[in-house]
Amino acid sequence: MALDYFAPGVYVEEVDRGSRPIEGVSMSVAGFIGFTEDVRGDAELFKPMMITNWSQYLECFGKPGSDGYTDFDAYLPFAVQGWFLNGGGRCWVTSIGTKLPGSTAPPLEETGIKLPTAGKKPSLHFSLKPASDDAGGALALPSAEDGRIAVIIEEGEPKPSPEDTPEDELPLNTGEYFTLSIKRGDEILGRYENLTMKEEPDTEVADNVITALADNELLDVVNISLSGGPLSRRPANGNYEVVPPPYIAPNMNRFSRDLQGQRDDRTGTQGMYEVDEVAMIACPDLMRVYQDGLMDLEQLHGVIEMMISNCENAFPGPAFRMVVLDPPPVKPGKSPNPVPPEQQKPQDVATWLKEFNRRSMYAAVYYPWIKVANPRKAGKPIYVPPSGHMMGIWCRTDESRGIFKAPANETPRGVIGLAYETNMREQELLNPVGINCIRNFASYNRGYKVWGHHTGFLDFVNPLT
Repeated sequence: MALDYFAPGVYVEEVDRGSRPIEGVSMSVAGFIGFTEDVRGDAELFKPMMITNWSQYLECFGKPGSDGYTDFDAYLPFAVQGWFLNGGGRCWVTSIGTKLPGSTAPPLEETGIKLPTAGKKPSLHFSLKPASDDAGGALALPSAEDGRIAVIIEEGEPKPSPEDTPEDELPLNTGEYFTLSIKRGDEILGRYENLTMKEEPDTEVADNVITALADNELLDVVNISLSGGPLSRRPANGNYEVVPPPYIAPNMNRFSRDLQGQRDDRTGTQGMYEVDEVAMIACPDLMRVYQDGLMDLEQLHGVIEMMISNCENAFPGPAFRMVVLDPPPVKPGKSPNPVPPEQQKPQDVATWLKEFNRRSMYAAVYYPWIKVANPRKAGKPIYVPPSGHMMGIWCRTDESRGIFKAPANETPRGVIGLAYETNMREQELLNPVGINCIRNFASYNRGYKVWGHHTGFLDFVNPLT
């Protein structure tokens, strides 16, 4: 039975022939919360943004020309990519930052924008002037409503000479002169004409660019040009977007507030629950902050509990909303600290669930973590939480087969390995407590399969399903 009718197509509809069939529940829209490389375009920090394909994700959450991933291996980009690879349609993404909490601010040369010369050599560097936010002293990204600041370089000319200047004394336009404009969207914030890279120009002819912009309240400008004449060091004409400094939560208290957010202003995790069409939610970067020692296991459980409770109390949103959880890589009873995902055995994840001691029909968990290619590190594989890939399979199954088909016995796309290869006897331990397994059936020539379809931590699970 078709669930969405938003575009032309051929749909199958059920005809009423007496008793009502089981009502379909669309699991076609996902919500992701986590770290991103950038926040650009119409996207805003801490607020959900609708994304319909990977290219759109790069436009909103990747730097220009980037692959969209991060240098600190944030898991959200892998989850969103896994969602689309496995058949997911539109989703909503909330960025909770572009750096881990407490990270050292990047050096000046890594923020802002470098303007090149026509010969592709460095000329000028522009960056936003530091401005603290009110709550924590961290540099904040501008909102999408304000838009990003851009620097436009155009052809210029020397200043007009007095009318009585002899013709042979008029300054020549050597091509070194340029006009610089500062814009936000269509609004011109400043325009500077008759500029040159010459350090001490004749001010009756042109102004040094650094001197001319000294009183500018928005941008810091630094001359990073190499030796040479003013023409060879002149910035090339073009439109350059000034990349703002990353948002860095100064401490875990601030990060916890950012992560939780508020439903009133639709921010953070709480804000995702205000998007009515979102049917399944995941926060894969909970594992990132846990692995980096920024959040302990009890704090992690607190966030998971909040997400489950919000799904259970989804009114007035959809009562079928699910949270897809990733098992934290921990060996309970031995150490509360994280371990590499490949060291977590089936009995460890079963013990973790027992100690977490939470059951809900509105939560699902998948084990083990999956191995995928990491574009940021020349394709070298990395283990990532499976939630994004699994949610994509949910969507694919619902749209290709229907809600009557369980999202099991399906091949996860983009997966090249598993952190642990569970066998039949080990799954007999996990299946009755509602932990779904991803298994390797290479011996049967079937590849990797999602082997289990429990949509929650149930008080009782039929072990035959």
